[in-house]
Amino acid sequence: MLSVMCMVIRGVDRSIELLQGWRGYLITNERFAIALKGTKMLIAVAIFNLNSPGLLLAKGKATAQMQEPQEVSVADVNGDGKSNRRERKLIEIVKANRPALEPYEDLYKHLHSHPELSLQEIGTAATAAQHLHSLGGFDIHEHIGGQGLAGILKNGGGKTILLRADMDALPVEEKTGLPYASKVTMKDNDGITKPVMHACGHDMHVTCLLAAAELLHKAQKSWKGTLIVVFQPAEERGAGARAMVADGLYDKVPVPDIALGAHLMPYRAGAVGTKVGLMASAADSFKITLYGRGGHASQPHRTIDPVVMAAQVVVRLQTIVSREVGPDDAAVVTVGSVQAGMTENIIADKAEIKVNVRTINKQTRDRVLSSVRRIVNAECEASGAPQEPTFEPTSSFPFTMNDKEVTEPLEAVFAEAFEPYDRDIARLHGSEDFSILATSQNRPATFWVYGGVDPEKWDEAEKKGRVQEDIPINHSPFFAPVIQPTLRTGVDSYALAALRFLCDESHV
Repeated sequence: MLSVMCMVIRGVDRSIELLQGWRGYLITNERFAIALKGTKMLIAVAIFNLNSPGLLLAKGKATAQMQEPQEVSVADVNGDGKSNRRERKLIEIVKANRPALEPYEDLYKHLHSHPELSLQEIGTAATAAQHLHSLGGFDIHEHIGGQGLAGILKNGGGKTILLRADMDALPVEEKTGLPYASKVTMKDNDGITKPVMHACGHDMHVTCLLAAAELLHKAQKSWKGTLIVVFQPAEERGAGARAMVADGLYDKVPVPDIALGAHLMPYRAGAVGTKVGLMASAADSFKITLYGRGGHASQPHRTIDPVVMAAQVVVRLQTIVSREVGPDDAAVVTVGSVQAGMTENIIADKAEIKVNVRTINKQTRDRVLSSVRRIVNAECEASGAPQEPTFEPTSSFPFTMNDKEVTEPLEAVFAEAFEPYDRDIARLHGSEDFSILATSQNRPATFWVYGGVDPEKWDEAEKKGRVQEDIPINHSPFFAPVIQPTLRTGVDSYALAALRFLCDESHV
């Protein structure tokens, strides 16, 4: 049996040597397929089943998924050929209509160097609106829920699909050293001047969706239905989606059948990941004010020190996760800001702390939030505070749940189009308000991620076992994606996701 196998492999090796134009080949214990570049030929050779599931023989860079799958797809010989043809056709539509991306690379650099804080995305929204106007055919609505923007492209009967990108930046001083790094400062909603940076990739989101809008505009002969592109403000505050809905978004645009969104993450550039079910945690943030009695630093016995009170609160809050949340559950309680006093020789009369809570189910969410209040109130009482603390909610994000019936169709086309692709990507530790665009209308949605880390940098960090140490994460002052292949991956993922639901059988 083994000798027969070796003869077959030697024959294939000889064929590869003779046909240098072939993209790659795959040998498994059951079958392999060879795809020829520039032709539609598909050769399948059956190999005796050796009953060894782990057997994988590959030549060169051949892997379980073809290299550059956006250009070459290999049909599953024993699978649903019709399904595979559908996915390959969608990829062909994207390739044939993908716009030149060099102008979008310039647009990305412009957006990156001109970030705007939440609720102040005036220039970003204007740039997006101008670009949609230049394409023609889009019915454009501006200033929805602040700086929100929506464009509608109607193309006959069919499904209505919504694609969303967020626009706001963060109060972070950029330290990437890039030639197009941000040097912008802005006053925040409290009137405090702060440095501003696109440290979460929203500049890439906007750029990718604008390019995808042009792609889908060019590809109208290949699909039917209605496309809605939404550029949302204030995601970082958890307020933008809710504000757009409250301001009559769905009085201006049709209610979508499906809402689709994506986010740039610190994964290897070119990678894409989806997940059925819980995709992102809920988040609740508060500004808590603790009250004391101020006075001279030399006479603390005549005061009630809110700094000591705040310190006790910060330490005790850390016990919620370690002592009140089970090991089979998950939660995060972070104190991100502590502010009190103006100088060292004065004991302040109040302290402000800002707390962020992340949870993955409603029961734990309710319990953790209750514990935060219990601890804060108890520490204030123990310190003899002259008045009760105040709790001011600053943001709230829902759970992001990916609908199975929407996500699974994307799995098939993404598996054909992207390498690597993970259909069960790790749940996001962060939170999103995207799903409100769907849940407010009782519509299904899905949210996927794509990577932006330079492949060489990622591979080096992975080889050294230093991904966590060497790869900057979202909200880091060093976070910035490599422009390509990140941009192309984001554009293609938006377009393929929309086309998967806008293309009927007659188009594929």
